[in-house]
Amino acid sequence: MSTSVLKNSVTQYLEEIPQQVQTRLYESPATCLAIYRLLPQLAKFFVMSMVFNDKEVSLRDLDRWVKSNGKMQFQDAIKSMKSLHLIIPSKSNGGPLMINLNPTFRESFKNALTGGQVDNSFGIVADDDDDNGVVSLQLLDEYSANKWETILHFMVGTPMSSIPSASVLNLLKHTRLMEEVDHTSEFKITNEGFQFLLQELNSQIWTLLLQYLKMSETLKMDSVDVLNFIFMLGALEVGKGYSIDGLSETQKIMLKDMRDYGLVFQKYTNSNLFYPTNLALMLTSDTKSIVRTASGALESVLQNKREDSSKQANGEINKDLITNGDELDQVGYNPQDIPDGSLIIETNFKLYSYSNSPLQIATLSLFVHLKSRFANMVTGQITRESIRRALINGITADQIIAYLETHAHPQMRRLAEERLEKKLELDPNSKDPLQVLPPTVVDQIKLWQLELDRVITYEGSLYSDFETIAEYTTLSKYAQDIGVLLWKDDKKKKFFVSKEGNSQVLDYAKRKLKKK
Repeated sequence: MSTSVLKNSVTQYLEEIPQQVQTRLYESPATCLAIYRLLPQLAKFFVMSMVFNDKEVSLRDLDRWVKSNGKMQFQDAIKSMKSLHLIIPSKSNGGPLMINLNPTFRESFKNALTGGQVDNSFGIVADDDDDNGVVSLQLLDEYSANKWETILHFMVGTPMSSIPSASVLNLLKHTRLMEEVDHTSEFKITNEGFQFLLQELNSQIWTLLLQYLKMSETLKMDSVDVLNFIFMLGALEVGKGYSIDGLSETQKIMLKDMRDYGLVFQKYTNSNLFYPTNLALMLTSDTKSIVRTASGALESVLQNKREDSSKQANGEINKDLITNGDELDQVGYNPQDIPDGSLIIETNFKLYSYSNSPLQIATLSLFVHLKSRFANMVTGQITRESIRRALINGITADQIIAYLETHAHPQMRRLAEERLEKKLELDPNSKDPLQVLPPTVVDQIKLWQLELDRVITYEGSLYSDFETIAEYTTLSKYAQDIGVLLWKDDKKKKFFVSKEGNSQVLDYAKRKLKKK
């Protein structure tokens, strides 16, 4: 499996850090509140049930609270809490396993909920008199949007007057989202960069911040200070000014980088006040994006599609998507109300996008052959070459399809709902999903991906030239048993193992074939 930075998450990062570091993190109430928000829903319920209860709780009792169809969620919740060391098992004398909430986390989280001893964990709010003029919410929104879109514009290669700061460029290079061309100072986007552009905004921010955390470790910065500051930003109030007096030296250094990402605003470099933006709130909440990026919430769409298909398979139809014919006749679409980026795609693969955003158009060009551009619309054609170019650059067929569906014109969705309603009238047991895009387009995009998936490459080692069939059989069987065997040919006495499992096979061969 690829170790791409895009597959990491903040929860995985927190689970992998040492327990001693986790305990230090739990000393901050703001951090505990942020971690609680990142937990699965069932884990949140368990934490709230134990935070004000000092007595031990039987794991069996927690299991009894969950219905039979939620056992999988129960296991995931307990596993997540154990990985973060939020629950500590006690010694058992043959009875049921007893657990208790981590005492450090309990105390800090309790203070966060009740407003107890939080110290400077939630920042020091400054008086309006401490600054010359109040910073408006509109200014903060425009500032954060400009900073973040500058990064995305630079990645897609949009011609622009300003480029991201040197620290941002260094981070993009470090995350392998972009790479520097040899003998030139130019940057070009990588496969991971293309996938990054099609992520949700929240995921994009965390992708960069997780790599920022790893870079901070190489710079000997205290990771606890870095994490505490990031989580604190997610708990602050937009529009309020906060003093830097309560920040550590590491956190004061971080302010400049957070400004470059659009997470905080300062009137001038040496200002004693900083203002969090809406981008900062997205770190630990479901705050809606104020940046009209090209990401389009693709992974969410894929998840929603799976959930909708499951509901329809069980005879449950989403009432938000299905309306009766009378209501459809009364619905009208004002061209001025069409969301920016809405697109129409025909069965002949022609595409029309109602957008004049350079970022939106540049992202569309990643997998569409654009032909014409007008004041408020661009036209293009989805071709085999344009899709193959996107696939080679790391964009998947599901991502392209989800992007097209997310930005589909309201009229396309309306027609899809009408078609599905007619099918249900003829066959109430129909399990057909809502098809917003023409099926021919969806199928063809998937077929073009299959063309590239015919040959799959793996890194590994080839074992051959065995003196006896017994040696070959012993080693190949061991490689197969541990799950690292990728290919074998019994007639030629050859087999191929993955790169990760090569060392295990070699060690086994040295033990079993010492004389050889």
